[in-house]
Amino acid sequence: MLGHSPALLAALCALALPPACSARVAVVTGATRGIGRGIAIELGRLGHTVYALGRSSRGRQTRDRPVAAGLDLTVESTAEAVTAAGGVGHGLACDTSNDAEIRNSLLKISAEQGGKIDILVCSAYTTPPGDLRGEFWTQGMEMWDACNNVGLRGVYATCLHAMPALLESSRSSGASDGPPPLVILVSSFGGKSYTFNVAYGVGKAAIDRLASDMAFQLAKHRIGTISLYPGVVKTEGNLEMEKQGTWAAASGGLDLMTGETPALSGKAVCALAGLGADVLLTKYSGKVAVVAELAKELGFAEDDGSVPPSIRSLKYLAPNFVFPAIERESGKPVPDWMKSAVPDWLLPWSVFSGGPPPEPK
Repeated sequence: MLGHSPALLAALCALALPPACSARVAVVTGATRGIGRGIAIELGRLGHTVYALGRSSRGRQTRDRPVAAGLDLTVESTAEAVTAAGGVGHGLACDTSNDAEIRNSLLKISAEQGGKIDILVCSAYTTPPGDLRGEFWTQGMEMWDACNNVGLRGVYATCLHAMPALLESSRSSGASDGPPPLVILVSSFGGKSYTFNVAYGVGKAAIDRLASDMAFQLAKHRIGTISLYPGVVKTEGNLEMEKQGTWAAASGGLDLMTGETPALSGKAVCALAGLGADVLLTKYSGKVAVVAELAKELGFAEDDGSVPPSIRSLKYLAPNFVFPAIERESGKPVPDWMKSAVPDWLLPWSVFSGGPPPEPK
């Protein structure tokens, strides 16, 4: 290989990859921690160039609340993890509550990558302060702003400013049936059924509608948009709450240890990003996609081979809500045979959306 230029070596490496895995340019917001970090690293495993955007940086102070002592949850550490996984990581400090920072960051990325972005993942979110389960008229506008400034307005602004580079990527790829440009908006089951509070649910439902309406306008440009629903995720923050003994009260008693890892959401994004245009644009674009359900449809799993049930599956709902209620009322444990007999059946969205799950007494 002596005498070959770096550009030639890079081209040969790209040719050696299958079409669905050819190196692409991805941008992930909220990539310093949690789901965004997991997605960025998994995209790196495919050899992609990944720009990790977030407020937390080694070079500037942020107002983010600490998650756990000793964790380096910065854009730089995510970029390093992306590179270690096999990709090319870039850490870029960007506050997605600031329009100018969003615009300037995406202009910088576009300029560095020949005007193109292939994959955009919007995962930035601000954890709301105070009582998440309070009544909306007691929470003030602070709850609305916390849920829907970064989590909704910032997402819209990011899509707006990224679109010229996504359109250029689509034009460059032509009319082939290869993987088209893709926009992933990280949402939650709160978009379908009451969760936490009014402001939270309104914001998540709006994210789902944003994915749907963007898909309508972008279909002619061969750009897919999907609203992604992770389940209960073992993020750094949630694991710290479990360690401190506050998770049960905050979650309503859900078992975090049976939840998903952030990597599973990353594998979902990788699987969707590898689909050809016909499948992606006709089956998934404009719709809600549940990470656990995608795992079964597209054939990926946790690193240990397990696939957690979807939140709308009886296999999830029964042990988390039905069985605890039975045990509270009867004073007796639910027999093991009954627990093992629960089928992995999905409730139709029309039924799941009918109301919130029962609150523990």
